[in-house]
Amino acid sequence: MLTASSRLLRLIALLQSRRYWSGRELSERLEIDPRTLRRDVERLRELGYPVQASAGVGGGYQMGGGAELPPMLLDDDEAVAVAVSLRAAAASVGGIEETAMRLLAKMDQLLPARLRRRASALHAVTISLRSGEPMADADLLTRSAAACRDQQCLRFGYRDRGGRVTQRRVEPMRLANAGRRWYLVAWDLQRGDWRTFRSDRMSGPLQAGPRFTPRTPPMDLAEYVKQAISFSPFEYQLRIRLRGSMQELSKKLPPWAGMLEHEGPASCILSTGADSVEAMAAQLMFAGDFELVERPAWLPQLQEAIAVLGKRVTV
Repeated sequence: MLTASSRLLRLIALLQSRRYWSGRELSERLEIDPRTLRRDVERLRELGYPVQASAGVGGGYQMGGGAELPPMLLDDDEAVAVAVSLRAAAASVGGIEETAMRLLAKMDQLLPARLRRRASALHAVTISLRSGEPMADADLLTRSAAACRDQQCLRFGYRDRGGRVTQRRVEPMRLANAGRRWYLVAWDLQRGDWRTFRSDRMSGPLQAGPRFTPRTPPMDLAEYVKQAISFSPFEYQLRIRLRGSMQELSKKLPPWAGMLEHEGPASCILSTGADSVEAMAAQLMFAGDFELVERPAWLPQLQEAIAVLGKRVTV
């Protein structure tokens, strides 16, 4: 049986972990009767926790939104996860680095000594090596996420690879993160098709419009985004056969090389793309020995580009 103090801490943790709990579920988790549970809930309210209750057979409890944020309970793994996530976000999302550092400093002051030492270790010894500007803006991401959640159309400016800016109207579905880049997956109302939009090419102000009924995506969204950002958007596309298992080639090829598909126990198909023939030639240097699955019309230009690149390497 938990002590009263331990039971209250456990009750807070349960209420923060899920939106709604029935009284029966909480009583079973805490191994107490409903009357004791009601007394514990009253103690939490006295401490400033906005616990809301609903009566009746299906009655239950949930943590409400109060004027002040109650303290959170973090176990060791959760505290370390927060520190790692804040560090990663500060390096890839613009506009939150100062806020992230302030939050890490607050964690350092509030956590117990044992937990503080482990959670602050990453912050204390890590150097952020930022290459260029952040690939996403925090305000743009939160507004895009809100539109996805609330199923509201979005209007924004979008810059293509050539630098041309057009106004886009979309039905946003999900945000996708791939390393330092963020993408908005949405149904493009003007094109009448699914599209992925790089967040660093989106420009405001983002304008939320009317609500919409979500459409069924063409495939698993993670797979769709992977295909869209590694192959589909490029002018020059190539499919090649590589010798080796999926496991071997996945370790060898960099993530940006393209989409790797299993073909057999000893071969895979790589679908890759580039903005120019010269870029494609350079990209193929990572592939090693390969066979063409299809012969594109621009194959002579590719062969010439590979030959020129080969001469430069041997000089």
